[in-house]
Amino acid sequence: MADPLGWDGYPASLAGARERAGTGEAVVCERAKFGVHEAVVIRFEFGFLGGSVGTGTGALIGEALDQARKVRLPVVSLLSTGGTRMQEGFPALRQLQRFARGLALLREEGLPHITVARQPTTGGVWASLGADADVVLAVPGAQVGFAGRRVREERYADDPAYTAENQYATGYVDELVTKDVLDERLEVWLGLLTGGARNRPADLPRALGALDSARDGWHAVQRARSADRPRAGAYLDDYFDTRATLRGGTDDGVLCGIGNRDGRSIAYAAQTGTATTPGGFRTATRLIGLADRLGLPVLTLVDTPGAAADPAAEKAGAGNAIAELFGTVAAAGVPITTLVIGEGGSGGALALCSADRIWLTPDACFSVIAPELAAGILKLGPGEIPALAGKLKPRPEDLLGLDVIDGIAGSEPVSFVR
Repeated sequence: MADPLGWDGYPASLAGARERAGTGEAVVCERAKFGVHEAVVIRFEFGFLGGSVGTGTGALIGEALDQARKVRLPVVSLLSTGGTRMQEGFPALRQLQRFARGLALLREEGLPHITVARQPTTGGVWASLGADADVVLAVPGAQVGFAGRRVREERYADDPAYTAENQYATGYVDELVTKDVLDERLEVWLGLLTGGARNRPADLPRALGALDSARDGWHAVQRARSADRPRAGAYLDDYFDTRATLRGGTDDGVLCGIGNRDGRSIAYAAQTGTATTPGGFRTATRLIGLADRLGLPVLTLVDTPGAAADPAAEKAGAGNAIAELFGTVAAAGVPITTLVIGEGGSGGALALCSADRIWLTPDACFSVIAPELAAGILKLGPGEIPALAGKLKPRPEDLLGLDVIDGIAGSEPVSFVR
């Protein structure tokens, strides 16, 4: 239906848009290569009625998503749109459901979707084709948000909330990419998203800190908490040849992304030594769910005193976020390898752990509860904390003796072959 509402003057507007934009509709769908990686590309043309979606636009995008599934290619959507086309009314609006269904089928086939939010990206297209992509890139300075400029209250017209930079700061955009390096970044991301080996676990990283055994449980806890101990960033830099980050919230205690090691892609979720927030657990859940769909093995690095326990964390659903991560790890069909590199604090640490492949570095520890908190529960004084730490058996050697971990990492990485 080119003109479902019989909108006065609309056929002429369509004809003028085709002449000005040089395209038949507000999108151009084609196959293209980024380096060696081929993809189905959906490119919006803002010069065609503001890149708005009508029934014809929806048909083209639906066909492109179908084609991607048939030829088993990833999808790259280059957005620049004000939303759905009011001249076509509700039939145009329903195209958003068509996009959602097409993307759901794409996910079922294990094919990735990368979106790029260009200037501007607003309305239902952002909420259906953009924001839920596997990887979301955005051009700095672009207007990005559900509410477009002309439908916002005037006082919010220039509010920074509706910018690519804000979407990045709040964790809804994974990477800000300038136009001059966009193709290069798409090549990198396509390589990472399609380079997995489902049945081969991630190699175990080598230990970067102290290799000697802790004297006792309290010494193990103190050493794991040391500011001088290598943290997640050092381990990731040592382990991967290249890597790219999937964003979460600010300071949520987890680094997530996909890296390349010896020519294959491995997803990672790494705690940073701070209390993990609900947002951090949800980012890890997103990462592991994505890895499972795309057949990427997962590496988790555990290092946290525990889950954030402040009122803000409780209001944000700490228990729900941890439960979601436990469930995602349990259901994952790809192998997950866990290395505890610092303090393993109770359930907030265990949530990131593999169900069947857990190792500790010699300078790490793992405990059901921090010894100070245990002392508080038992009404013991500060002087009794060191002895209590020993009773909790947090050392790698203790845990190995209890048969609850697989081993202690050494100075060389370990390759798991099945």
